[in-house]
Amino acid sequence: MSTPETSRFVRLRVELVLEIEDADGITKAALRRIADDGGMPTAERAHAEGAVTEDTAEALAYLVDPFDLVSQVPGVELQQASWSSERIDYDPDSPEWDLDEDDGDDESDS
Repeated sequence: MSTPETSRFVRLRVELVLEIEDADGITKAALRRIADDGGMPTAERAHAEGAVTEDTAEALAYLVDPFDLVSQVPGVELQQASWSSERIDYDPDSPEWDLDEDDGDDESDS
């Protein structure tokens, strides 16, 4: 492959740590989004409602859409996206959370 062919696709990795200040508000917003999705099958709707009601992290994952992050960027078309959320123990002073630290995925090591 030539350089133009290999550089056409870019993987953008984003990791966010969010502090939840209104879990009930997030759950309600996720339930509203589910209710507004008229094309969602009944069984899938019931599953989604249960998941977002039981876990704020699931509700947040339901509300955050990678397409929204890039939809207004000119010259970019989202090809594939995956995302998840989970509850974590977070200590901003821990070296584990140093954002400047290499995550070990540096392609220059190959």
